[in-house]
Amino acid sequence: MRISGLAIALTFAGVALASGPAPVVSVANAQGTESTSQRLDRLERLIEARSQGQMAMLEQLNLLQRELSELRGIAEEHTFQIEQILQRQRDIYQELDQLGQQVRSGAGAGTGSAAATVPTIDIAYSDDLSENEAYDRAVRLVLEERRYDQAIPEFQTFLQNYPNSTYRSNALYWLGQLYYARQDYDQAEKHFTDVIENHPNSTKRADCILKLGMIARARGNTSAARTHFQKVRSEYPNSTEAGLAARQLESL
Repeated sequence: MRISGLAIALTFAGVALASGPAPVVSVANAQGTESTSQRLDRLERLIEARSQGQMAMLEQLNLLQRELSELRGIAEEHTFQIEQILQRQRDIYQELDQLGQQVRSGAGAGTGSAAATVPTIDIAYSDDLSENEAYDRAVRLVLEERRYDQAIPEFQTFLQNYPNSTYRSNALYWLGQLYYARQDYDQAEKHFTDVIENHPNSTKRADCILKLGMIARARGNTSAARTHFQKVRSEYPNSTEAGLAARQLESL
């Protein structure tokens, strides 16, 4: 039994030696290779996601820059338009003041002659006008052509045809200015008062109050004139009209 067991043992040992050593597999190396691959995959996904995010941010930035450029262009255009409007406003003030001085000094034969001394241009207008065209035509008669006497019926017709127009307060204001230049203070006061009482948000309101003070002063009513000038300064303290009212108060 012992010899047989020993023979069997030697037989298995010989077989083992003949077949060579068993292969050795490192579990740690296998795990390490797998972890690196996963890590690389994860980094690639992160880099790709970050690149996409950066591209989206770049597109947003470009869009914002374009919008900012457009807004700047619009702002510059509006600034230019406002400056043109202000210049035209200053021109009409000067023209009306000159016209008023001519009337007060008795230049020409009556009020109509003072305006008639200004060169006029005969232009045939169509009666088929839209609201904007009708208002623009009346304003052009004042600002560009200086046909003051003809401008009055144009504004009156405009108010009759478009009583609810957004230009109503402006049309009333221009009528007041034209009547004021002709020293028709009753009509001027009527139109200026309409703007003050019925159009509180009008950009012409401050000047209308100022003009009421000047009408009161021309009539010799110093108390009423002072009240109007002080009202301009209190309601529109930072306006050009407030500065003009202050000079009027100093000279009362």
